[in-house]
Amino acid sequence: MESTNTNMNAGKKKRKIGVKGIIIIVLLIVLVFVLLIRWLTDLMWFNDLSYISVFLTKLFTQLKIGIPTFIVVTFLAYIYLKFIKKGYVHRVESDELPDNKKLNLITWGLAGAFGVITTYFAVTRLWFQTLQFTNSTDFDIKDPLYNIDISFYVFKLNFIEQLNQIVILLIVAFAILTFIYYSVLLSVRTPRIFEAVEEDTEPEEAEPADEFQYDDEEDEYEYEEDRYTGGEGGRPIDDNPFSEINDMFGKFTKQFTGGGQQGRGQQGGGMFGNMFGGGRPQQKRPARTTQVDNKNVKMILHIAEKQLIVIGVLFFLMIGVYFFLKQFDLLFGNTTGGAVYGAGFTDVNITLWMYRILIGLSVLAAIGVAYGIAKKKFKPAAVIPALMIAIGLLGTGVGLVVQNFIVSPDEINKESKYLERNIEYTQYAYGLDGVNIKAFKATEDLSSDDIAKNEETISNIRINDYAPAKKFYNQTQSIRQYYDFNDVDVDRYTINGDYTQTFLSAREINEEKISNTWLNRHLKYTHGYGATLSRVDKITASGQPDMLIQNIPPESAVDVQITDPEIYFGESTNDYVLVNTDEDEFDYPDGNSNKYCQYKADNGIKMNLLTRFMFSVREKSLKMLVSGNINSDSKILINRNIATRVHEIMPYLDYDEDPYMITVDGHLYWIVDAYTATNRYPYSEPYSEETDVDYVRNSIKVVIDTYTGETNYYIVDPTDPIAQTFQSIYPKLFKDFKEMPEGIRAHIRYPGTLLNIQAQIYQRYHMNDVKVFYQNEDLWQIASEIYGTEEQSMTPNYYIMKLPGEKSAEFVNSIPFTPKDKKNMMGLLVARNDGENYGKLVLYQMPKSKIVYGPMQVEAQIDQNTEISKEFSLWNSSGSTYSRGNLFVIPIEDSLLYVEPVYLEATNSSIPEVKRVIVVFGDDIAYEPTLAEALNAMFGEGSAHESKGSEEAGDKEGKSEGSAGMSQSELIKAAQAAYDEAQEALADGDWAEYGKHMDELEKYLNKLVK
Repeated sequence: MESTNTNMNAGKKKRKIGVKGIIIIVLLIVLVFVLLIRWLTDLMWFNDLSYISVFLTKLFTQLKIGIPTFIVVTFLAYIYLKFIKKGYVHRVESDELPDNKKLNLITWGLAGAFGVITTYFAVTRLWFQTLQFTNSTDFDIKDPLYNIDISFYVFKLNFIEQLNQIVILLIVAFAILTFIYYSVLLSVRTPRIFEAVEEDTEPEEAEPADEFQYDDEEDEYEYEEDRYTGGEGGRPIDDNPFSEINDMFGKFTKQFTGGGQQGRGQQGGGMFGNMFGGGRPQQKRPARTTQVDNKNVKMILHIAEKQLIVIGVLFFLMIGVYFFLKQFDLLFGNTTGGAVYGAGFTDVNITLWMYRILIGLSVLAAIGVAYGIAKKKFKPAAVIPALMIAIGLLGTGVGLVVQNFIVSPDEINKESKYLERNIEYTQYAYGLDGVNIKAFKATEDLSSDDIAKNEETISNIRINDYAPAKKFYNQTQSIRQYYDFNDVDVDRYTINGDYTQTFLSAREINEEKISNTWLNRHLKYTHGYGATLSRVDKITASGQPDMLIQNIPPESAVDVQITDPEIYFGESTNDYVLVNTDEDEFDYPDGNSNKYCQYKADNGIKMNLLTRFMFSVREKSLKMLVSGNINSDSKILINRNIATRVHEIMPYLDYDEDPYMITVDGHLYWIVDAYTATNRYPYSEPYSEETDVDYVRNSIKVVIDTYTGETNYYIVDPTDPIAQTFQSIYPKLFKDFKEMPEGIRAHIRYPGTLLNIQAQIYQRYHMNDVKVFYQNEDLWQIASEIYGTEEQSMTPNYYIMKLPGEKSAEFVNSIPFTPKDKKNMMGLLVARNDGENYGKLVLYQMPKSKIVYGPMQVEAQIDQNTEISKEFSLWNSSGSTYSRGNLFVIPIEDSLLYVEPVYLEATNSSIPEVKRVIVVFGDDIAYEPTLAEALNAMFGEGSAHESKGSEEAGDKEGKSEGSAGMSQSELIKAAQAAYDEAQEALADGDWAEYGKHMDELEKYLNKLVK
């Protein structure tokens, strides 16, 4: 009975362990699943975008690299370790017999760990570089030093450098692996360090007794008599230079054994020895004294020779590869502190040859290490590495001497051809090699007829500014507190037949202003609604933007309509939302009630029970899992923020921080400018001190549907090799420009970010003459302006204008230059945006024979004007705040016209108003309430007219016609009345009314003068 109970308890114990095992396995499966949830939900999202091939490109590439790498490296590491084990067992005496099966498992485990480490570095650091390497597109331009196509530096060099670094790390890891494995062998089969000799006899080299012999084929240990007598290949062991180690071990013996007795068969191995079975049972032997088994110790050191040779040779060969690659780095920097960015005189004649010598010495060092270890000679192994260090120090020192005492005193001649390369390659890297330079006369004979002939330019001069317009939209067009206008975007549309520059701004949900409940944030308030549109040149009577599209639902006064106003994807849409639920979505406010809707697009990830669980874990929301509003038709929309969206899809591009919205055929879209860039373009200088990027192209436009979230990448510059390479890697993602719908194509614009980068480079690299470039004789700088009330560097501005010599107006982007530390104008860089001219750069260069006023000189003229200065002082002293908008530099015919709007923000109003427009031409200044009035004051009546349909224009024309027939006495009475009303408004602190009546007074007084 007792036996039966014992068996039953054992069975229960086994069953109990089995249940625990099952629970552990289930928990591990759940854990793995939870860890994979992010990856699985991303896979679903990419599938919803029809970009699953883009998502899987990384995985498939890593598998293609990782699987063979792991198999090959693990197998080779295993063979290597087996070779070590075989040599160790055959040559080192021991009294222990380890468990060979367990030792074999350890061998596989160490080989596998080494394979995992190697594979990890390979797949994480090399997968994208591998794709670039194998899909590289030629630039068809070769560097001038090594005569290699630029594609090698942009797409291949980084891969090779990373591979070299990984190999060097793996050699170190290889050495550690070897050390670990020897430690394991020493533990599981402890070598006979001490040998026993009988007392009262002279120590003699005894014949070895029966020893264990490893049979590699049988994988077992066998006895063999007298199996070891000397060094490998018959070489006497006593020739080993490590024989002196006997003294050390002799002291060790005396210290820790006290000369006591030890049996030869004493077990050893410590923890590993016990684990693998220790030694065989020992027979009693006569008492003996111990001494170091000298030949066994020598053999332990001797058998590691081959491993040391392999590691040493590989290490120095990789050092040679490192110096071989290092020579290419000379093309991407300024190592000497001289005038050239890229390889200069010292780099080419000293540093490059130092690297080449070090490459040769690295090969010799590899040979020397192999020879030195094999022959047990220290000098051959150490002398060449020491020489390499000396050469490195000497080369650096010689380079400094040559640079400071040979190059610097004659730098212009020594560096001339290298400066030529620097200029040529930098201009190409930033797309400045094709700038069309046109002489601009900058005459001062602009007439009224010239103004009238350039009506398209005049009618599109921007007198509204971004910040006041945004503030105005948020004050008047938000409609509800939860709507916000995040940004104002400038663009162009054909309005009532006229090519017109406009502001467009999206009305988005501000997620921080809605009730913070899960249902509101994720099911109810799912989208923004509509956009505003206004002309940049047109204001109302009160100085505000005159709206073309406004209100909810969108009301349009022109032929541009918005029929699909819902904005599910935008700049402020950070939350995920669930659509097609049992809870209707809020669409838009309608008076005292609200309108509701359901999402109609097919986009979105279906919410079944499994996806609900996964997204609940991903979004850390239990409500998503238990909500009764979610049904079988429900879908989730994620990554709705357009900046996040494009980065998630393609993180290997740089994106403009200012996406802009457009409307085409009643639908709303976002356009995001994407840039290809590299820091590996030879002889090209980075555009700023904060970056190492030395090549930039705006080759890709990303178009995002605000309703469906459909995201398309279009290559607009097919000449860019980086864009072509990306298209080769991701053929399903990148589309040709011709595939972009024509309506959207009409709204692409040359980004201000790129033009600003090009302008920064062009400040110096417009100079093509080497001597002029070296001496910075014609150094430019981006012009400054007064914005608000402070001086700042100008940024690119968009215009619709007829460029000098062209037949019609077009949409352009421009930025002006002045000489370094001077104020006069030197050039106007213009980027064209329309049609076949898109991306073309034109520089209108001012004559050097005369002074052409620059922006800050014009600002100084404005400050010195007594009428303007008096009014500015009056406004500021009366509690109001004035600010000055951008100063616009406008070429008309062969002359330059400057225009600057002035804004006034009264204390009782938080909306800035355009109160005055300043026009400067030559030494003349006009300061009037509207642009047309200022131009008429400058060039004569009839030169310009208010924009058609302008409310203010109607008022002004009515007053003009009404006052034209008034008698002198009537004009005096009207002027007196306007003055009295102005004083009343002044007493009430109503500055808007005060300004209005003062404008009337001025007009009546002007009529009296005439």
